[in-house]
Amino acid sequence: MNEELTIASEERPLNFLEEIIREDLAQGKHKTIITRFPPEPNGYLHIGHAKSICLNFGLAKQYGGYTNLRFDDTNPTKEDTEYVDSIKDDIRWLGFSWANEFYASDYFERLYEWAHELIRKGLAYVDDQSQEEIRLNRGTVTTPGVNSPYRERNVEENADLFTRMKNGEFPDGSKVLRAKIDMAHPNMLMRDPLMYRIIHTEHHRTGNKWCIYPMYDYAHGQCDSIENITHSVCTLEFDVHRPLYDWFIEKLSIYPSHQYEFARLNLTYTVMSKRKLLELVRLGLVSGWDDPRMPTICGLRRRGYTPSSIRRFAEKVGVAKRDNVIDISLMEWCLREELNKSANRYMAVIDPVKIVITNYPEDRTEFFSAPLNPEDPQAGTRQIPFTREVYIERDDFMEEPPKKFFRLRPGGEVRLKYGYIIRCERIVKDSRGLITQLECTLDPASRPGSDEWRSVKGTIHWVSVPHARKAEVRLFDRLFVEPYMGAIPEGNDYKNFLNPESLCTKEAYIDEDLAALAGKATQAQDESRARVQFERLGYFVPDPDSTGLKPVFNRICTLRDSFTKTMSQS
Repeated sequence: MNEELTIASEERPLNFLEEIIREDLAQGKHKTIITRFPPEPNGYLHIGHAKSICLNFGLAKQYGGYTNLRFDDTNPTKEDTEYVDSIKDDIRWLGFSWANEFYASDYFERLYEWAHELIRKGLAYVDDQSQEEIRLNRGTVTTPGVNSPYRERNVEENADLFTRMKNGEFPDGSKVLRAKIDMAHPNMLMRDPLMYRIIHTEHHRTGNKWCIYPMYDYAHGQCDSIENITHSVCTLEFDVHRPLYDWFIEKLSIYPSHQYEFARLNLTYTVMSKRKLLELVRLGLVSGWDDPRMPTICGLRRRGYTPSSIRRFAEKVGVAKRDNVIDISLMEWCLREELNKSANRYMAVIDPVKIVITNYPEDRTEFFSAPLNPEDPQAGTRQIPFTREVYIERDDFMEEPPKKFFRLRPGGEVRLKYGYIIRCERIVKDSRGLITQLECTLDPASRPGSDEWRSVKGTIHWVSVPHARKAEVRLFDRLFVEPYMGAIPEGNDYKNFLNPESLCTKEAYIDEDLAALAGKATQAQDESRARVQFERLGYFVPDPDSTGLKPVFNRICTLRDSFTKTMSQS
């Protein structure tokens, strides 16, 4: 695996998890560090999961251990092999590999036996109350709960009922298995929590073998124990679950895995709830899980993000004990820093207006040499065709410009990048007053490499009309207009904050080299899609929707680095 996956602890202070692991190793508590990544296969992974992946796999690698991938497939009503496959693809794409692939369903038999052991010890009972009755009898933070009328069933009756639950004799919702702890416990999760519920639904791996399924809080710690997980790293909301995690392990006298919590990732202009992301997909508010506006890993991948930029982002965010909100511009900064060094430069015009150079021969074509990437001398150069007619951006011309407008104006001069200086002589408009064409002249002595080089204040990009190819360009922006989506007041629908301009589609003109790149992308794997810079416009990548006849490019991010200022001030 690439060395950059290792967290460079020597270059920064240790985070609290690294301190714990180092102390555990120094004291001989563990010989091998074993972590796990335990997603539920009920949706596609998002950037928050990416941080957890980088942390779990990174910590194990850093300290010579390994990581298991374990699917928490305990809720058959929401899970699917589609999600299993996508999760594995996302982890591999991020650059990680797991030592073992496990499923909670691998342990259903053992979890069932352990549940019987807790029943035999008088620590679990079958409850016939409805879900609503259980909820009401649990009490509140300030008032103790009420014991279930079925709490004192004897061991034999509980064992018999639980066996019959497993054999399918009872309908959904009619009975549950609960741990017998303390209905007055200050931690609400310790008030006789549910261990099993009845669900007569086919499971994506076990079929119809089981009709009872373990709850997360019962299954998770035991699965960790079975796999000898040394450091079970969870996000901060599981802090209150840890006493229950420890209780089951203690009462079963099994390997003492331990849970540690870190702050989850919260990003501006983003929702991280799987339920909300699924709703966006099902309502058609986005094109799918891999819509480039989505915070899913497959969406970021299609947008044009690189695995290394996401890993760097996860490292920059760091590991904290308190929740905070990270500005999404940090993620863009990590990507922009990488693309500036690696992306080759090309020219494209998104909102074109034609220029006719009246003092240039109609049948002539010449070529200008341009560096593919000024940041990488090894990238070489390319030849750009120049002809009598070229397209420029409509924004690069103003009929009545303000004082400090240094692009093209009536009677003004500007340099075509890598080419001649031109002067605007005449404006052609249609019947509505829209500019359709500019007539210009060029200065022959201003050709790059001539002895009479002179400077002008403005330089603009362009594309030769005969060599231009039409393309669809998708300009993406924030999916939401509200920076802090987690702070939306109760009762406000998060969908009301969707950005109506999060996707703007344009018909653009690109040069032939770019069209060729898009053509190759239709036949290549995702990792081979060339991420390029459209000069002065941003970083772009061919979309999988591209065809030989219709190239499609996604804007990954703009050239402007809004995060640099923030970093320099911190």
